[in-house]
Amino acid sequence: MRNLVPYVVCGIAAYLLGSVPFGLLVARARGVNIREAGSGNIGATNVFRCVGKPWGLLTFLCDFLKGYLPALLFPLAVECCPVYDAGSALAVLCGCMAVVGHNWPVYVGFKGGKGIATSAGALLGIAPAAMGTGLLAWVVVFLATRYVSLASILAALLLAVASWFLYRGDGLVIPVALSLLGAMAVLRHKANIGRLIKGTEHRFQFGRRKAD
Repeated sequence: MRNLVPYVVCGIAAYLLGSVPFGLLVARARGVNIREAGSGNIGATNVFRCVGKPWGLLTFLCDFLKGYLPALLFPLAVECCPVYDAGSALAVLCGCMAVVGHNWPVYVGFKGGKGIATSAGALLGIAPAAMGTGLLAWVVVFLATRYVSLASILAALLLAVASWFLYRGDGLVIPVALSLLGAMAVLRHKANIGRLIKGTEHRFQFGRRKAD
């Protein structure tokens, strides 16, 4: 029972940190209600599109860090206490709970983003090699298609598959967790998949768009 304490405490802390709606806060600071702009999503892509590139990048960084810091630092903090034993399972739990918090944040009625930036941060803390594979896939698909959603979906799938080759020797915890994160990312893009099939999904615009 004692060994469950760090998992419960760190898991709850990771969820609460992941629930912080940085996209909503950044957009509000710029006088924009991001829930009523663009896709209505509070993630970095919608902030980038509706508020501006610097603010979208700031949102991405904040969302990334709220996945990275719990996965990396919470287990290190536990290891400083000789009473408890922190292994890779704790890092996986913290990373996953941060993503759950972003997707279903308690502070804003459990209506959050799609979890890509937070998942990327968590993965860097848990499995950097798999994260590198997913990042490379994202960049290639994005540059080829300019669809952020398609790049995110394919990167999530490839990352999940790669984890079984890269981390299978360390047990099932990391491959199973990364597969679940990948599946969650795909499910959160269900509406985007529908628009991709219909050909109505928004392409990313590198230049400044003219006003309608």
